Amino acid sequence: MTQAGHAHGTPDRAGVLLTNLGTPDAPTEQAVRRYLAEFLSDRRVIELSPLLWQPILHGIILRTRPRKSASAYARIWTDAGSPLLSISKRQAGLVDAALTRMHPDGAIVTALGMRYGTPSIASALEYLRAANVQRLLVFPLYPQYSATTTGSTFDAVADVLKRWRWVPELRFINHYHDDAAYITALADSVQRHQEQHGKPD
Repeated sequence: MTQAGHAHGTPDRAGVLLTNLGTPDAPTEQAVRRYLAEFLSDRRVIELSPLLWQPILHGIILRTRPRKSASAYARIWTDAGSPLLSISKRQAGLVDAALTRMHPDGAIVTALGMRYGTPSIASALEYLRAANVQRLLVFPLYPQYSATTTGSTFDAVADVLKRWRWVPELRFINHYHDDAAYITALADSVQRHQEQHGKPD
């Protein structure tokens, strides 16, 4: 029987889903309000009962905070857009390039999804499903585990996959702050910076 989401006749692939927190689509009051409404409605972020929290969120916070936050976003916005999104895209591109060098046959597909805002985790997973990804590695870009970030990312992935008839093999990385290669990469980055700009006092 053919299962929805499983494309017969195309090669099976592995997929890497990189995720990050998210950002408004623009440094405007409307875009920030939409972003904050999604972010602050996450029960992992705000653990109060929705019956108590939602009136506060919609009656007070989303009426006052978006304007101030939009002004702050405007100060850091670049020609490439949100710094967090543009940096995340560069990271995803570098990961994709490295994996392509290792597997030039296209056996591994990379996608980026943001927990809040766009590109969404749902859209990234749909992209991977269309590429016939049968084995999926979910890699949140948070070195330390936190329920509000890593745990929330798992929730978002699970919310999408629970609607799929066929679910890929799944591995979820929940921390890597103490990985030797990560620590070495951080040390190398600090050393390169000091070589270019000098050591701080």
